[in-house]
Amino acid sequence: MAGTFKTEAVVLRSIRYGEADRILHLYSREYGRLGGIAKGVRKPKSRFGGRLEPFFRLSLVLHRGRGDLHTVTAAETVDGYGALRSSARGIRAAGDACGAVLKLLDGAEPNQPAYNLLCRYLALVDADPEGDIAGLGGMVTFRLKLALAAGFAPELSGCSRCGATDHLTAFSGAAGGVVCPTCEANSFPFSGEAHEFMVTALGSPMSDGTVSSSAAVKQAGRAIGDTLEHHAHVRLPRPEETAAA
Repeated sequence: MAGTFKTEAVVLRSIRYGEADRILHLYSREYGRLGGIAKGVRKPKSRFGGRLEPFFRLSLVLHRGRGDLHTVTAAETVDGYGALRSSARGIRAAGDACGAVLKLLDGAEPNQPAYNLLCRYLALVDADPEGDIAGLGGMVTFRLKLALAAGFAPELSGCSRCGATDHLTAFSGAAGGVVCPTCEANSFPFSGEAHEFMVTALGSPMSDGTVSSSAAVKQAGRAIGDTLEHHAHVRLPRPEETAAA
C-alpha cells in the first residue's frame, strides 16, 4: 500500500479539521478501516464537492501518509444514497450501521463480507427510507449479520455452556448465546419469539425482512449487544434508543 493506491470505501464519519480540511473514517473493500484527510474540501471550489460526507460509497485514490492518515487525491461517487438523506429515519438507520462498523471493525484487515453487508444495507434503506428496513427490526438484523461477519455471532442452536437443545429460555452475553435453565446464571429471559427472530434473520437476506414483535426484537438487540460487549469488548448504543431518536 506504499505510495498512491486505489480502493472503494464507504465514509463512516467525517470531521471538520482546520480551516478547510476534513478527517475521514473510511471502511474500504480492499484494506478494511482507513483514516483519510481531504485537504481543502470545505473550500467553495473544492473538486470533491459534497461527496466526502457520511454514507457515500466512493472510488478513491489516496496517497499513503507517514502516520495513520492517507491523503485523498481523487474521489468518484459509486453511490450517494440520496434518498435516505432526505429522511430522518433513513439517516438514523444509516448512521447506526456506520457507527456499528466504526466500533466493531477497527482493524486494517479487509472483511469483504462486512463491506458488502454495509453497502447492501445502505442500498436497502435508500430504496425505502421510511420502511421497516430502516426501523428497529432492520437495524437489529444488520447488527446480527455484522456480528456474524466479524466472527462474533451468538450461539443459537444449543445451550452455549452445556450444549443442551431443550428449554433455551435465557440468553447470556458472557456465555455468548442462549442458555438452558441449568446454566442460566447471569442471563436474562429470552423468548422463543426472539430466538426465532435471530435464527430467521441470520438465515435470510435482509431484503426479506423479519416480522416480529417489538419486545422480541428488543430482546434480540440486547442479546447481540451483550455478546459484543463481552467478546469483542465493544459497546454499542441500544438500537431502540437510536430508532426512537
